[in-house]
Amino acid sequence: MKNIILAILIFLPIIGLSQESKTSDFFSQIQKYDISDLWTSEKFQIELDPELVPKSRPIGYIGEKYQRIFVKLISAIQNPNDKTEYFIYGKTKVKQNICTFQGTIRIKISRTYDIGDVPNLTQGYVKGEYIFYEDPDQKGTGTFKGEFKTAFFINENGEIKYDALSFVADGFKNNQFEGTWTSYKSQSVKTCNWGDYRIPNSNELDGGAGEFSPMEEYADNGWKNYRIAFGYSEETPKVREALKRETEKWWLENK
Repeated sequence: MKNIILAILIFLPIIGLSQESKTSDFFSQIQKYDISDLWTSEKFQIELDPELVPKSRPIGYIGEKYQRIFVKLISAIQNPNDKTEYFIYGKTKVKQNICTFQGTIRIKISRTYDIGDVPNLTQGYVKGEYIFYEDPDQKGTGTFKGEFKTAFFINENGEIKYDALSFVADGFKNNQFEGTWTSYKSQSVKTCNWGDYRIPNSNELDGGAGEFSPMEEYADNGWKNYRIAFGYSEETPKVREALKRETEKWWLENK
């Protein structure tokens, strides 16, 4: 089954499910599901293989110099009184500064594609708004605010899953968060975007074709280790050490 699905995906048009694809409203239906796992799970299916594999950590930047930011959504709880709202707890890391945050994600739109990438499976997305408040008692904190888009599919059991059906295709991405960060102290506003496998509006930071690749000129802004971990085909001790650092659970540090 996996080989059949993979063959289908390889011969799909490169654009996949583009913005021009016809869609149908799914807003009332999405409220019947709890989709918190789409943001918090650390494993997912590639194509329709039932075996779960580790999902790469979200990648992101903050500010005009594309300083790397780590964002971890640790928990998401659906509001029992408003099924479009989720209460979020997580942590951020910039350089060595780790901060906690709380806030909400609110679904404003949900649609499904009339024709998906894989026959007999329903694919769709949710769009909405998020606002996260970092702990004001911690160093260098502020508020994250913006819009997001998350893609899903519904499996044969009627369960909503993280959509990685086109994972093998160039440019795969999901969980795209795009917005700003505003400092509590100075009220200065910085662009802050992050996502799975690609970053929305990463402009000259991302020099990759098939996958994300930070440009060398921004290496000293937090991207040096990433370039070592994923920029070499040969797995040298240096690369292995960089890969180990990329998979560290930094959010478990005491804060």
